[in-house]
Amino acid sequence: MAITNERMRRHAFLQGLYDDAYFPDHVVDRGRAVLVRLCETIEARQPADLAALYVLTHAATEEFNALEAEFEAAGSEIETAAREEIAEDFWLVATAYGFAEADVEQLIAPREW
Repeated sequence: MAITNERMRRHAFLQGLYDDAYFPDHVVDRGRAVLVRLCETIEARQPADLAALYVLTHAATEEFNALEAEFEAAGSEIETAAREEIAEDFWLVATAYGFAEADVEQLIAPREW
């Protein structure tokens, strides 16, 4: 399924991580895929409220938790700059799909990074 939301379809997910050689592209690619799948899932399920959105974003956050080991194996980690970049993209996804009132910390509440 392709993203139909124009704003998200054109968004360069995790661009700050791609721009920094500290973060290996092959692992960042996997993080980007998590965010693309999140958009596709939101479009398919059309969450009716914040609680339903948070269920979806929490599942995506768990996928990022699993990526931490891959970052570490590649000599990197999800550190401050990466955390901010990831959180910002989660918030952009929420707002693009009509959830401007979403709390960024709640969007990524189960994070371990």
